[in-house]
Amino acid sequence: RSLRQPALTLLVIALIPQPSLGCPSGCRCYSLTVECGSLGIKEIPQGVPSVTETIFLQDNAIVQIRLQDLTRLGSLHYLYLQNNSISALEPGAFLSQGQLLELALNGNLIHLVTPDMFRGLEHLRILYLAGNQITRVQDHTFRGLQRLQELHLQENSIELLAEQALSGLSSLALLDLSRNHLRTLGASSLKPLVSLQVLRVTENPWRCDCALGWLRTWISKDGQRLLSSAEQRQLMCSEPPRLSHLSLVEVAPNSLVCIPPVVQLEPSHLTVRLGESLRVSCQASGYPQPQVTWKKASHVVTALFDPDMGSGMLFLSNVTVAHAGRYECEAWNPGGVAKVTFHLAVNMSSSSYSSQFWPRSNTHSFEPLYEQDSMDFSALGPATQTAIAVGISLLALTAVLLLIMIYTRHQQYRKEEGGSYCTSKEESILYVNDYSDGPTTFAQLEEYRDDHGHEMYVLNRAKPVLGSSSSRCPMMSGFVQQKGMKEPITTPPYPAYHC
Repeated sequence: RSLRQPALTLLVIALIPQPSLGCPSGCRCYSLTVECGSLGIKEIPQGVPSVTETIFLQDNAIVQIRLQDLTRLGSLHYLYLQNNSISALEPGAFLSQGQLLELALNGNLIHLVTPDMFRGLEHLRILYLAGNQITRVQDHTFRGLQRLQELHLQENSIELLAEQALSGLSSLALLDLSRNHLRTLGASSLKPLVSLQVLRVTENPWRCDCALGWLRTWISKDGQRLLSSAEQRQLMCSEPPRLSHLSLVEVAPNSLVCIPPVVQLEPSHLTVRLGESLRVSCQASGYPQPQVTWKKASHVVTALFDPDMGSGMLFLSNVTVAHAGRYECEAWNPGGVAKVTFHLAVNMSSSSYSSQFWPRSNTHSFEPLYEQDSMDFSALGPATQTAIAVGISLLALTAVLLLIMIYTRHQQYRKEEGGSYCTSKEESILYVNDYSDGPTTFAQLEEYRDDHGHEMYVLNRAKPVLGSSSSRCPMMSGFVQQKGMKEPITTPPYPAYHC
């Protein structure tokens, strides 16, 4: 008996919860569980034992989940963060939580969920995102969660569920989208959910058209327990007005119609100058009113959608070479998809330079146009592309200026060639004293200069007269008397050739 009593005492002590030596301040720790709820803490506490499998952090003031907050906790199975103020999750924050089975983020301030947010959670079974501020679920948001069985997205502000938003959720059995702002739900959105058993979509402002008609037919035909009879009656129509306040089951099948979109775009090709702004309207019609987006090289371009006019406005300010290329305007509604292509070219030359020398109608012959369809050119950065384009433009401008200079010199040379030696300046006037009775040539002249540097040519009688060609300068009447002569000419003056 004396041996049993200490053993029983030790057993009782072992069953009593004891705080762990590594337990964070203010928290309570039991075996592999840490409780830190309702403490007013603003961040995930440090010092949580690395072997912990369950953490309760609900009803606090945590605002973000950082990359380093959970790195040491690779054994976590359950993480409860509901009713905090979390608005940001760093990409890769859950990379170390490969064993996590349940994640509760409901009742926070999350407004955007991205594919990188849940990376590493390949064993996750249940994900709570209800009661946040999510407005849109993008394509492939839940990729990698192939074992997820329950996804709770109720009580958000979701207006659009992208076509591939739920791709990869092949094990999902329950999807709750109730109490959102969904207006339509396409067949392609639910197609990846091959294991779906329960679908909750009540209390949304549904547009009762062909999309919900498909949903009703699909439920009826497949006999799946996606919506109970009570839930089907709670599926109320908000529009069109003629079907407003009717439940989906009360609407006749021929009333659930859609008109596929039709897209118009003018012009389909456009050339703009570097630095200019651009505005292109993509007109779309159909029922329901199509949603319009612009895409370029697989990236969505910021566009303004006007639901009244059915126009998607593409705005580009301060156009650079990087903007050149092929754009695609896409209009979508539950009835189908329509696309149209727009080509943008960027003119790199500056009109302020070219217009000084050439009429505007001719400038395009010297201005390079870029459409950026080349893989080599598009692979460069915008700054490099712009520098290359500016360099090419400067070379083209230099060539134009060189041609203009050559042309101007050529015209001047032709004028000088057609003129006379007699139009030279006074400093270049040649005075020729002719002592012969016949014509002379320059080969018969010898040079003589006066004190002012004026040239004086006197006939050299020692050289024979070559030919009988006459002087290029006309004969002048009168006599020439040069001032400042080193030696006076005493012979009677004779007629002079004045050049």
